[in-house]
Amino acid sequence: MPEATVLYEERGAVALLTLNRPDALNSFTRHMHRDLWAALDWAEANPLVRALVITGAGRGFCAGADLAEFDFEPGPDLVKRADPGPVIEQAFNPTARRLQGLRMPTLAAVNGVAAGAGASLAMCCDIAIAAPGASFIQAFSKIGLVPDAGGSWLLVERLGLARAMALAMTGDKLPAAQAKEWGMIWDVADDCLGSSLALAAKLAAMPTQALVATRALLRDASTRTLSQQLDVERDTQSALGKTHDYIEGVMAFREKRPAQFKGE
Repeated sequence: MPEATVLYEERGAVALLTLNRPDALNSFTRHMHRDLWAALDWAEANPLVRALVITGAGRGFCAGADLAEFDFEPGPDLVKRADPGPVIEQAFNPTARRLQGLRMPTLAAVNGVAAGAGASLAMCCDIAIAAPGASFIQAFSKIGLVPDAGGSWLLVERLGLARAMALAMTGDKLPAAQAKEWGMIWDVADDCLGSSLALAAKLAAMPTQALVATRALLRDASTRTLSQQLDVERDTQSALGKTHDYIEGVMAFREKRPAQFKGE
């Protein structure tokens, strides 16, 4: 039986997912997408899991799509067979949407190169921490394509138009330290996995619904006017005001004791 392309384990309230095709720099096949979705299902099915970390096996985080899966054999219908649209629609887009819709905070521990859709994957997570030797590469222009898996949207959101445009057009490597300086990632750490797991454990003990609602508010803020955002903030606060964690948080503050959040 072939080894799983995504490894899953639980460390307390944190699920750790490891992309596991190290010989191919963890580049994505369709099968790997399915393994990732299954791992996300496992995490979401366990109510005790309240944060999730994604990292890569070996020396890379993720090199994007595995081009070996594309049919470039010379002959009839080559253009149709080599079309990247179907795999984007059927695999990469569902993965990006799934990560943005998880019921828990997500962290990327970027242990090495994150290229193409691999960089998009890291940016789809709520927080990214990279190893000092990690890098981010918009590899698409080198093969006549454009950023995908959310990359064209996420790059502009994180970096601004000028930096996003130059990175996407040139395909130049962005080192981890510069990615932090520019705002693509949260931090750089020698032990990026250990740091990510520690931060995930911290987030897992916090009010999970509030963290996920914060994600949605911040992610979609640019699509609304300030007046519209004020209304959404009001409605979100009202909904969270009905949760256990809101009542517990306020009571703990008033009683000067640590809050015991349940993610409910």
